[in-house]
Amino acid sequence: MTAIDQETGEHDREDAEPAFAETVAVEFCGEWFRPVAGTTYAIGRDADLVVDTNPYLHRRLLAIDAEHGLWWLSNTGQSISVSLATPDGAYQAVLGPGARVPLVFPALVVMFTAGAFTYELTVHTDGSRFTVRDSVPRPVDEHVGTTTVGAIALTSSQRLLLLALCEPILRGGMVGSSQIPTSAAAAERLGWPLTTFNRKLDNVCDKLDREGVRGLRGGVGKLATNRRARLVEHAVLSRLVTAADLPLLDDLPGGQG
Repeated sequence: MTAIDQETGEHDREDAEPAFAETVAVEFCGEWFRPVAGTTYAIGRDADLVVDTNPYLHRRLLAIDAEHGLWWLSNTGQSISVSLATPDGAYQAVLGPGARVPLVFPALVVMFTAGAFTYELTVHTDGSRFTVRDSVPRPVDEHVGTTTVGAIALTSSQRLLLLALCEPILRGGMVGSSQIPTSAAAAERLGWPLTTFNRKLDNVCDKLDREGVRGLRGGVGKLATNRRARLVEHAVLSRLVTAADLPLLDDLPGGQG
């Protein structure tokens, strides 16, 4: 072997990707899918993992691949943002088109909305770099009717509003896809006039917007459906409301009991 050959071989070994002891699995609708290192695993309407045939969903919205010793989740879509959170809600992020994040937690819940439907899946990573905390009960304020989640205090009516919007996802147990109720349907579920529901919806969105939650401020080019979808994603992933709160809806007149 010449000196040039030897030097080239050393460079090749330096540039080679490290062996991946970690494995990644995607859980969707009770099924498990396992990306393979060295390939790009696509998720979307026409991809390795077909989420739905919904025409509002990108053919390839997400991609999982291994690079630089880590697994990565990329948003390969053009217009759909993706919400991410650990199961306890301690870590949250919004992954915009063209962005990517390393998969460093044991589990990462992924939510996105296309048209009227919201989809959920979970990415599990063995040998992850970080762990999540144990879930902590939410403190209840001394003043009756308010619950503090982090620095956000919700009134009882605000919690009911969130529950009405998140009910399909919470009752379905994050099984795959859920249809977000319209404002009219959610108002009817609560027994409120639509004007009352819309006013309280504005108040909740304004409160969360002041706390730095993106995508809730209405305006030109931002449809009400998109605002409700972002609110549902944040409320579920940050555990503002959980399945344990559903009896509050069942106790309403006409509730499921």
